[in-house]
Amino acid sequence: MHDLDIKGWMEKVREIRPLVHNITNLVVTNIVANALLAVGASPVMAYAKQEVGDMARIANALALNMGTLDESTVEAMLLAGRAANEEGVPVIFDPVGVGATPYRNEVAKRVIDQLHITVLRGNAGEMGILLGTGGEVKGVDAVSMAQDLPENMRAYSRKNNCVLIATGETDYVTDGYTLWQLQNGHPLLAAITGSGCMLTGILGAFLGAAGRKADTRTYAEACVAALACYNVAAEIAAEKAVGPGSFLTALFDALYNLDVSLVEQRAKIVQMGDCE
Repeated sequence: MHDLDIKGWMEKVREIRPLVHNITNLVVTNIVANALLAVGASPVMAYAKQEVGDMARIANALALNMGTLDESTVEAMLLAGRAANEEGVPVIFDPVGVGATPYRNEVAKRVIDQLHITVLRGNAGEMGILLGTGGEVKGVDAVSMAQDLPENMRAYSRKNNCVLIATGETDYVTDGYTLWQLQNGHPLLAAITGSGCMLTGILGAFLGAAGRKADTRTYAEACVAALACYNVAAEIAAEKAVGPGSFLTALFDALYNLDVSLVEQRAKIVQMGDCE
């Protein structure tokens, strides 16, 4: 059971049209931008060190994704993140592939140590590695997750005052007190590149709709609404697709035409009791 106003969050995104500054995976930049347009947000992809701080300051949210790393990108992420922190702009960090190489581990630690992250999102393997609870990745994909990951996410979230999200067959979201489990989605999401990167961008749109300097609970509810909308859109798209190619096209269409009342009917969300 849940009492989230998913419809209200989607309407905010469509009304505000949040500007989401993305420093994202170069493999999927185009589809992340298209996914953001489909939900009603306004994407901007700015990477130059000379402008990332200025862009982050005027954005409604900043989405950082370390899918394709080099030192110039890392420096740009830190510059943009510091500017966003100064202005209270929510920052989402997607530590793509952490655990795959020592360099990715070092970069993820640098970003987390130097910035205040509003939302930390990864697949279950990445999150387990970041939290030191175990888990395994193959390249940028999760292979396994630790059984105690959800409780460790709660502890990390409380300590660092941020929202944690681990995605997989079941998605977990926590603000450190409440734990939400979401069970929508479709296996075809794993058959296309950038499904996680698109989700990170869309989470940025919903964070932008929540506004600057909101509390962690508000940001967590925005994230749950974003996940529900994205995963139900994937289910709708899969019903019309014949394979990965048509699925991606149908996913853009489903996000653009999303009937939020249908999302609320189909959403499988379990809200676990608050912990002290």
